[in-house]
Amino acid sequence: MKPASSSGTPSPFDEIPRADWAGLSDRTPLPLSAADVDHLRGLGDRIDLHEVDAVYRPISRLLNIHVAAAQNLRRSRSAFLSQSQERTPYIIGVAGSVAVGKSTTARLLRELMARWPDTPRVQLVTTDGFLHPNAVLEERGIMHRKGFPESFDRRALLRFVADVKAGMERVEAPVYSHLVYDIVRDERVVVERPDVLILEGLNVLQPARPRLDGRLGLAVSDYFDFSVYVDAKPEDVRRWYIERFLQLRETAFTDPRSYFRRYAELTDEQARATAQRIWRTINGPNLVENVLPTRGRADLVLRKAPDHRVHSVLLRKV
Repeated sequence: MKPASSSGTPSPFDEIPRADWAGLSDRTPLPLSAADVDHLRGLGDRIDLHEVDAVYRPISRLLNIHVAAAQNLRRSRSAFLSQSQERTPYIIGVAGSVAVGKSTTARLLRELMARWPDTPRVQLVTTDGFLHPNAVLEERGIMHRKGFPESFDRRALLRFVADVKAGMERVEAPVYSHLVYDIVRDERVVVERPDVLILEGLNVLQPARPRLDGRLGLAVSDYFDFSVYVDAKPEDVRRWYIERFLQLRETAFTDPRSYFRRYAELTDEQARATAQRIWRTINGPNLVENVLPTRGRADLVLRKAPDHRVHSVLLRKV
């Protein structure tokens, strides 16, 4: 284990090489099967059972330790204050760029954590559902900024997370369809006091914005108990995005209902040029300007190599 900074600058993280981190798997039960991993894998993500055993099983045990500690602290605090103990969900944020594999990471954590006996009820919600509808984005002239912080209904997202953390019996979230590239009207995800809520999205680690009166407001991450950032070099993420776009052109884009149906007829050269343009004008700038700067706010960072495998883990020092 070594400090995460190689420049001599103090770092809040310890960097744990893959081999050392993988050694922790021997102390972690609850293995997944190859069929489980195949079901959870995202398009373009080359994760396999070996990667799950080496990387994600130890994370699930670490999170299990954190959840138990939080529960014990809550009990002790309630006893000290002579208050009735209210069970509230433990909230985990998962952040990272488009195409980096954060959705697969979130799904794996949900599956693994649900296998621990003290956290059987784990729900996953993505922040895509809190994007403004396309009609609103068009009206505001920011359709080309979809995925940037201003394209989200931050107030609704903050209210949702606050209600979940407050222990409300039933909290609803909007649903987003990647097929039609828009919010699905009259469809909702229902969150009913789970043991753990995993919130996955591009901007979940964004800091609070100053209010008009000069004071800082609340950030979604203020309600997190733990956060994970999935990291890779921008040039690798760019390549993964283009590869995924080419795969989608032959799969989801061929669906007549797809918003991107027009891309299905592109030649390989045209499709690659289109993907490069989208990355250059939207996803790349969003990564550099908004997503990447939040990496240092995470509790744990998964650093991926060019082959999509995690080569080291940065863990915030306690």
